[in-house]
Amino acid sequence: MNIGYACLTLAVPNTNFRTCTIKNASDSALLELIGSNLDALETIIDYNIENGIRLFRITSSLIPFGSHKVNSLPWWDVFDHRFQSIGKKILESGMRVSMHPGQYTVLNSPSSEVVLRAVDDLKYHSRVLDSLGVGPAHKIILHVGGAYDDRTQAIDRFIEVYNQLDDAIKQRLVIENDDRTYKIDEVLELGIKLDIPVVFDTLHHATNHSDDFLCDGFWIDECSKTWHAKD
Repeated sequence: MNIGYACLTLAVPNTNFRTCTIKNASDSALLELIGSNLDALETIIDYNIENGIRLFRITSSLIPFGSHKVNSLPWWDVFDHRFQSIGKKILESGMRVSMHPGQYTVLNSPSSEVVLRAVDDLKYHSRVLDSLGVGPAHKIILHVGGAYDDRTQAIDRFIEVYNQLDDAIKQRLVIENDDRTYKIDEVLELGIKLDIPVVFDTLHHATNHSDDFLCDGFWIDECSKTWHAKD
């Protein structure tokens, strides 16, 4: 069994990720921040390798304003050598990394503007992983979204938007149950329908579950069936 953690490495020096306010997001400031954050990421990856940690979630804040128009830098080209160096360490160690967009990345929103921003955010996350040179087994984890007073329509919107996503995003995307809206049985049904791997979050399940009282082991087994060799 592999173990890991998400984003932040406490009590390890030089692993803080930095950002700035949008009004201060000049090209020079962003270049300095991205360089600093890549230094922090490499320090974390080195720490993980030294301590036998095989799973790690990279923070979405790695590139400040990575999916916002204020950041127009071709950061994937500017820092290509840094990404390749870090990615080589990840691959050679056998570590698997992932990313998890935040709560505002919602594919099934009834607002087209929210959906467009969500798609842009997924493109950003996919580009980070692509820049590291890691394959499709390194995933982007996403919640289904909101119910918006009509769960059927909300799920239909998710399906419609998902089907329009770039293949580069689709091959990385996995979906997860959340702590308020979509229970694991609903996420599994959607994952099987669209052939998307499903992650079972036990903490979310403890606060948002169906009344069938099935054990965690059952859901872990059911979710494992949605994962293929390529994943």
